[in-house]
Amino acid sequence: MAESVYKIIELVGTSTVSWEEAAKNAVETASKSLRDLRVAEITKLDMKLEEGKVVAYRARVAISFKYQGS
Repeated sequence: MAESVYKIIELVGTSTVSWEEAAKNAVETASKSLRDLRVAEITKLDMKLEEGKVVAYRARVAISFKYQGS
């Protein structure tokens, strides 16, 4: 097996529906500009509140992708 190096970035996805949808939005957005995504780890979940009501779910996601050195 060849040795590889991976970079990890952190993103925050949002959704008015659920935490799952928020995490999915983060990954799908990242996949538009990054290649070889490998693992997504949910590191934190929270909610945006307005006037005592939940208006958005937020998922902090650590995403790893294969490092493409020159």
